[in-house]
Amino acid sequence: MAVANQQSVLGNFNGATFAYAGTTTTFSKRNGVFYVRTDGRDGKLADFPVKYTFGVYPLQQYLVEFPDGRVQALSVAWDARPRKDGGQHWFHLYPTERITHDDELHWTRPSQNWNFMCADCHSTALRKNYDSATDRFGTRWAEISVGCEGCHGPASRHLEWASNRTTSDAAGRDSTKGLSARLDERRGVSWIPNVASGNATRSHPRTTEREIEVCAQCHARRGQIADGYEAGKPLLDYYRPALLSSPLYFADGQQRGEVYSWGSFLQSRMYANGVTCSDCHNPHSGKLRAEGNAVCASCHLASKYDAPSHHNHQPASAGATCIACHMPATTYMVVDPRHDHSLRVPRPDLSVTLGTPNACTDCHRDRDARWAATKVNAWYGHEPHGYQRFAEAFAASGDGARDGQALMRNVAEAASQPAIARATAFERLDASTNQATIGALARGLRDPNALVRLGALEALAAAPLDVRASLAAPLLSDPLKALRIEAASLVAPLAVDQRGLSEPSAFGRASSEFVESQRYNADRPEGRVNIGTFYGNRGDTATSEDEIRSAIRLDPFFLPAYVNLADLYRVNGRDADGERVLRQGLAVAPRSAALHHALGLALVRLKRTDEALQEFERATVLEPHNARFTYVYGVALHSTGHAEAAVSTLAKGLLVHPGDSNIVAALASFRAQRVRGATRP
Repeated sequence: MAVANQQSVLGNFNGATFAYAGTTTTFSKRNGVFYVRTDGRDGKLADFPVKYTFGVYPLQQYLVEFPDGRVQALSVAWDARPRKDGGQHWFHLYPTERITHDDELHWTRPSQNWNFMCADCHSTALRKNYDSATDRFGTRWAEISVGCEGCHGPASRHLEWASNRTTSDAAGRDSTKGLSARLDERRGVSWIPNVASGNATRSHPRTTEREIEVCAQCHARRGQIADGYEAGKPLLDYYRPALLSSPLYFADGQQRGEVYSWGSFLQSRMYANGVTCSDCHNPHSGKLRAEGNAVCASCHLASKYDAPSHHNHQPASAGATCIACHMPATTYMVVDPRHDHSLRVPRPDLSVTLGTPNACTDCHRDRDARWAATKVNAWYGHEPHGYQRFAEAFAASGDGARDGQALMRNVAEAASQPAIARATAFERLDASTNQATIGALARGLRDPNALVRLGALEALAAAPLDVRASLAAPLLSDPLKALRIEAASLVAPLAVDQRGLSEPSAFGRASSEFVESQRYNADRPEGRVNIGTFYGNRGDTATSEDEIRSAIRLDPFFLPAYVNLADLYRVNGRDADGERVLRQGLAVAPRSAALHHALGLALVRLKRTDEALQEFERATVLEPHNARFTYVYGVALHSTGHAEAAVSTLAKGLLVHPGDSNIVAALASFRAQRVRGATRP
């Protein structure tokens, strides 16, 4: 990030134009100020001065500052690649869509807000400083771009260490003692080659996560829960990282959405064996420690791995590079290819059975996965296995297969699986009724790995309240804030009379942290909804309603706010108000299946069943893969006397969700009633 000036701006601002979705954007410069003339929030053309540049290669974006301190990233960016590589022109970040001023992805909307979406990773010692009372930002930083303190913590500690070093050395003590943010996991470490295996082992195990967490603050898909992270502090006191959930990742853990590197790397055998980021990357130059295959050969013997007998491609060809097979790239932001850091064995066999991508057909686009799987089998004499072995379980869970939950429990409780995969498996467990699942969650909540505990906590949201309280309450005192606040949100419905809480003071502390973390994100509609839901669960209806309505004012496109507000009205016997809110949401997003479904439920309670059926049907048409929507529509049809239609709907739903217990039970019951001739009118 840099102030926009003649040196930092790479794009063509000499009257260049770019047409998109009916709007022609013009780039110009007057009196040393760079301007973009484009459609504003109201859809009208206006001149916007560029305050900052964002990025250098392979693209550069431009930031506009508004009087309320909001900084927005323009969606028309400059392709900074050389002309010979297709660069040196303006392009839109959503080229296949039609993003207009009333779209949630428009550059003036919250999704393109720098203060929340970008700032923490691109400046040093950033403080967001959002004032919810005035809806203004006062965002500040110590350095506009990423400086030394971004990774090493405050320089004052370094100066203190330097001034005391001579005295400490003379006294024979450890001269590094007291330097709290030391990134020394690699100090004194060597990788010892094993000629028989061709692989190297670390001279002594890595026992800390400091370096990896310092990188994760920016190179992870995560939400922020507080300002002030410094190197050496626990990551989960400031951030809540995403797990391997769909649609961010494919079922086998390959990157799909823009997930950066950390979640992929934590799945890898390299991470499990003690590799850190700086084993491969020079953090100061931003370059690899060696070029091409040589960086891998620092641990893997080139005589074994950098040879046709291993990679089965012509030497020096693209297919002979390690990253082509083990780190395939996905292109984000149109021109930015990023390598998958799960460092996996290619699995075209999984592409055949599960539809996941594979490195082979990424290159050989004229061939299919079955061809690639046959080739791999012929080369090595067996189907590959690799280190990540959770794909089948994750796929079965996502498809609603009958044994999906059992498979997820197996992954969740397998010590051989990567911790992030175990955490994801716990997160996907259905805690509503199954006692085997409740037992597994109880064990997961005691796991020494914080990610595993977090995944188990997230699954508890569907558990009965008494189970939720008894299992989540101990984590109100967890060492890490991300887990404490999750536990607080889970037990909040029981907090009115403190039932099930052996330590009410722990809930008080954790709930204060929860509200504080959501207030920190009060510039976001999800932050306001979270606060509103929390207060609603504690019986404070007025505060809950105010917060959720604020979410709708902040971002009318944030659809969960309408659903949550309607649900609050339901609890308080105000379904007519709920109907109005849901119709307000549908005016913004008429194709939202969730809103149609919620409206159907409200209309049932208002005893307008014919209208309700229309809404339930619409929800299933818009989102046919949602098992809950299909189940509710089938039950509603049956309860209103449409028995044949109910059976037909559920039977079709069962083909899509073969393992869904609710659909199975309802369909069996309705068919039995039909056989007995006892279908209710």
